[in-house]
Amino acid sequence: MYSDAHPREFPACSGCGLCRLVCPMWRNRRDPRFSPEGLAKALQCGATAAELAPPLDACSLCGACDPVCPERIDLTGMIMELRRALPRQPELVAQQAKFAQAAASAGVAPAGALLLPGAALRADPVLLTRVQALLGIAVAADDGADIALALETGDAIDTLRQRAFLRGLTTFGGRTLVVGDGLLLRQLRRWLPAARLQGLGEALGNVGAIRRRLASADFYVIEARAYHADYERLVGHYDGLRADTGCAMNLDLQRIAIPAVDEAEARWMLQGRRPARIIVENPAERAILRRVADVPVLHLAELAEI
Repeated sequence: MYSDAHPREFPACSGCGLCRLVCPMWRNRRDPRFSPEGLAKALQCGATAAELAPPLDACSLCGACDPVCPERIDLTGMIMELRRALPRQPELVAQQAKFAQAAASAGVAPAGALLLPGAALRADPVLLTRVQALLGIAVAADDGADIALALETGDAIDTLRQRAFLRGLTTFGGRTLVVGDGLLLRQLRRWLPAARLQGLGEALGNVGAIRRRLASADFYVIEARAYHADYERLVGHYDGLRADTGCAMNLDLQRIAIPAVDEAEARWMLQGRRPARIIVENPAERAILRRVADVPVLHLAELAEI
């Protein structure tokens, strides 16, 4: 079921508990049901998705559990799969239909590097324009927002829709795709293993005008989903960024990214820190952190002049 990402499934869970150490659900609740380990052990004992609905809904799909699992279980994939058995929420059904309608009217993607902004970035046209100018690439009319939402909710993805989306991305072979939605990026790495894929944070972090404006007094918040989807490679990228700029990051001792999934998690992340600024890769986390921080919170693209 999850073999496209890792060779072993939830029956392999030994109950070591390493995933708890990095799990926001566990950190906030201290309830063993609200952890990847708890879900895997419950499944081993015959629990159904309906019985596990509260932790399945609570999971942020940040992916922090995947790199630390010694059995290499695709824990994020397990949760995404289990969500398919849960009732669909009407508001999300309507939102997905809206995204799908927009995708159906999209034209052919232009040649060259392409930005798939995702729903959060597309909702901020000013920021999107800035990102596009800094990267110097075209914005995809069809950025797969409906597919990203289906991945989030566990809905099945129509095969014809998937093929049409991927065909639009691969019409011009060899181009770079910059993906703003971390969950979609995770899936594209499985669907297009030979493609040149970058998360938005990585792409912007390589822009000299941005990199030069990061300072040692900044606290840099890595977007967890994109980071954990390519963890082994991106550890080196962010170690280099930290060495060049001196900024602190939302990484624990295992180099796992701590997501600001809600205000409680954001406050926990900032506890004991006194940064001059908070710099984020994810527009959604910018909104959350602005509600709890008493220092400026900026998106990475807002650092550079254009």
